[in-house]
Amino acid sequence: MINSQWILQSRPEGEVEQENFRLCDKPIRPITEGEFLVEVRYLSVDPSQRGWLNDVRSYVPAVAIGEVMRATGVGYVLESKHPDFTEGDVVEGGLGWQTYAICNGNEVFPIRKVESSYPLSYSLHVLGLTGLTAYFGILRVARIKKGDVVVISGAGGATGSVAGQLAKNCGATVIGITGGREKCHWLTEELGFAAAIDYKNESVAERLVSLCKNGIDVFFDNVGGQILDDVLLNLKVGGRIALCGGISSGYGTADLPPGPKNYMQLVIRRAVMQGFLVLDYIDEFPTALAEISAWIDSGELKVKESYAEGIESCPRALKGLFRGENIGKQLVRIKTS
Repeated sequence: MINSQWILQSRPEGEVEQENFRLCDKPIRPITEGEFLVEVRYLSVDPSQRGWLNDVRSYVPAVAIGEVMRATGVGYVLESKHPDFTEGDVVEGGLGWQTYAICNGNEVFPIRKVESSYPLSYSLHVLGLTGLTAYFGILRVARIKKGDVVVISGAGGATGSVAGQLAKNCGATVIGITGGREKCHWLTEELGFAAAIDYKNESVAERLVSLCKNGIDVFFDNVGGQILDDVLLNLKVGGRIALCGGISSGYGTADLPPGPKNYMQLVIRRAVMQGFLVLDYIDEFPTALAEISAWIDSGELKVKESYAEGIESCPRALKGLFRGENIGKQLVRIKTS
């Protein structure tokens, strides 16, 4: 059996390029005691993957030169010499950019069994870290309450679209910021957002003033940069900002956008801006997933996926994520049957 793997061969200085990686085919070695072999079906494409390519201190180690590119994935156990996993198990976790993964349970993102009637890919987003990030960011960090005016940046992506729907389900008025008319239409006509701002074709600053005449209670930020500055000028007294990500920076180390010029608005408006990681809430994951599942079943939470096909598409899919080419969750589909 042959395994196709993307190996990191150089660190990108700006955008991710295919030349930063090398696609290798190699025979799969026999597994040893304590290991199990997984056939990968889907891989998750996330902005955080770009950050893992920087050789800087972070919440997880940087991907090393010569190492398989890190990514979470889902697949089937083909063979096992591990006491906790058996042939046929569906598993999710740190499988990496490859068609097969030999695991031992000590991966950076631990492997877990998936026992669900939902599509296999859901464990990589709405019923995985993406959905959980939206859940805890909205309900714990932002502390959404009925009647809040909530603005979501990156609203057409995996995390933002779920966060906005959860806020709406809590009785908030939700305004999404995204790029392109198709995404704006999806947010308002299918997901029920009160309004959508197309940052590619409209002035975000002007639209926020017209849509949020009485101010913004909560900003769930996936973008940072100028959009964060525009929101700071429109916060209510006591406003809350949940910092989830900063995709405007590209998660690179070069050409970072300047920090917010309007940060003194936090003082003037007695507002709070808090960063968070979903791993802070790991003990609450089972309860959160049960609630998210109930919202999916009731139709109150809608899911959309974008696919890149085949292991060859991994670098292109990651680059496209930062260009806003996806609607909903971006996935790489390795194998369908």
